[in-house]
Amino acid sequence: MHNVAPSSKNKFSIQFILLSLFALILGSFFGILAGFQYIIPDFLKELLPFTKMRPFHDSTVISWIILAATGSIYFVLANIEGLTIHSSKLTKIHFYLFLLLGLIIYISIGSGYMGGREYVTFMPILIIPILFGWILFGYNYFKTVLNQVKNWPVYYWMWGTGIVFMIFHLAEAHFWFSYYFRENFVRDLTVQWKSYGSFVGSWNQLVYGLSIYIMAKIKKDDNVGRGKLPFFFYFLGLTNLMFGWAHHTYIIPTQPWIRYVAYGISMTEWIILGYMIYSWKKSLSEEKKEANTLAYRFLMAADLWIFINLILALLISIPIINFFSHGTHITVAHSMGTTIGINTTILLAALFYIASRIDIHFKDNLKQLLSGFYIFNSSLMVFFGALIAAGLKKSEWMYFSKNIPFAEMKINLANNYYVFLIAGIVMFIGILMLTTPLIKVFIKAYNTAVKA
Repeated sequence: MHNVAPSSKNKFSIQFILLSLFALILGSFFGILAGFQYIIPDFLKELLPFTKMRPFHDSTVISWIILAATGSIYFVLANIEGLTIHSSKLTKIHFYLFLLLGLIIYISIGSGYMGGREYVTFMPILIIPILFGWILFGYNYFKTVLNQVKNWPVYYWMWGTGIVFMIFHLAEAHFWFSYYFRENFVRDLTVQWKSYGSFVGSWNQLVYGLSIYIMAKIKKDDNVGRGKLPFFFYFLGLTNLMFGWAHHTYIIPTQPWIRYVAYGISMTEWIILGYMIYSWKKSLSEEKKEANTLAYRFLMAADLWIFINLILALLISIPIINFFSHGTHITVAHSMGTTIGINTTILLAALFYIASRIDIHFKDNLKQLLSGFYIFNSSLMVFFGALIAAGLKKSEWMYFSKNIPFAEMKINLANNYYVFLIAGIVMFIGILMLTTPLIKVFIKAYNTAVKA
């Protein structure tokens, strides 16, 4: 494994990565503050009530996923694959546009001037410059890859697909601007949840593409990104992106078979990804595992979380179970298990792989990083379990308890909330232990790139 030296033309990939790491830390911190508000409702109520804290948390964590994926893709194309980015100027505009938009989104949420929906609660007009940023990314990506690469491996297809569908589904999430959708509640709600499901599927293409790329590079075998199985997984993921959203719409009067097909598609995608990681692990030599310890361990953690989330998702796909679990903390556990357990662990695997290519002395911090790895994953397991337990109690209150006030139910959940909060704090400590050395490596790499 040889080091890569970031050039001045590609320094913005490192800026994306650094911004993503700060977003991970800040988003996790907002999550802890929101956890305190579960236990102490008046905590920061005047300054940042829960109605603002949750959008701060959601927006920042989604930013972590998107920025880390974007920065990693830019970096591997330019610094590992040796491609010349079509326009470093467009990369620069892309970065500063998203940085400025992040600040404006915080101002929008903090001032209470929002008006958006669910994951995009900020001022709806901001979707226009956001879409422009994705169009810049797409143009730069395709001009770079189409001109320099033939016979694309599967991860190039996944990254391109993720960018294109991200543009479409972010736009689709705002179809409610049109009176045609807004006038009909069922039509409006269907498009809203369809777009959000596909929005997540779009970033999954970026993230899962990185997982296959890292596996190929660690094994030093380009066939990992080629052949029938990787491309079958790609087309399955693409199908899931387009149709897997339907299992979110149990409350909407649609045909039951649509939901069942959607569940089948989304579960199969996870099975194939889990199988690919498992098969890769079996074929990997101990030497290569040791040489890429952190990236390898995080990919193994992702495989474990795929298995755990698959079991939960299969259970809540059963209509009668979904009826009792929908709207409880079980749904939150499924979401957290996916975004933290799968997406975040894959992205951390990518960043640790990149960091190890930048600085051969990065493994000097191995003891701290392994401690952070175990703290992060073990606390996430407790965090996940506390949410499941709280969801079961809330479901029991909703459907089987009589004449028990909401306030009493909340009191009965107090112990779950305490465990949830403590686990969240410990997980935050693990995140700090993991991200602090990464930030140091990428700041050093940025300074080197600036001087180049």
